[in-house]
Amino acid sequence: MNQPWRDAVRPIHADEWPQVKELRLLALQDAAAPIAFLETYERAVAEPESFWRQRAEGAAGGTRVRQFVAEGPGGVWGGTVTVLVEEAGGDDVFGVPVQQRQAHLVGVFVRSEFRGSGAIDALFEAAVEWAVSVAQVARVRLYVHEDNVRAEGFYRRFGFVRSGVTAPMKDDPAKREVEMVLDRPAVLSGLS
Repeated sequence: MNQPWRDAVRPIHADEWPQVKELRLLALQDAAAPIAFLETYERAVAEPESFWRQRAEGAAGGTRVRQFVAEGPGGVWGGTVTVLVEEAGGDDVFGVPVQQRQAHLVGVFVRSEFRGSGAIDALFEAAVEWAVSVAQVARVRLYVHEDNVRAEGFYRRFGFVRSGVTAPMKDDPAKREVEMVLDRPAVLSGLS
């Protein structure tokens, strides 16, 4: 991991909802947004302030959801990832049954000017460490659109592998979301 980001990654605070909103809207305007996120800019920008306040509050504490940010020079949020803890017996966002308690990484985004700087590595290290040590999950996974080559390349470099599970895209059932799981048991056990 690029060391300058190690101390720059932290969980968000509930009162930082304006920054949560700003970064999410920026992410939804990224060229990869149509295949990276399950919502549109138009839908998100129309949400009331109460939605953003609730979103930040829900991701700021507790052991079910946690959003991390990489805070760059001048306090600029350079990137983000959110961890959702999923319980066995429920269904995930695609309707796929959840077989075991696990962490699901979502909302991955790094501002273009911070790409290649190590911010994403630091974000994923923090997210995985929190998932294993605080949320106490044994499995960390994410979904990536089959056409999102850039994202899948990073996930593979970090240690994720395709699990064989896929789900159709809600808006385009001909396209698939591919589940990837963290294939680093030694790292996971070392973090707990």
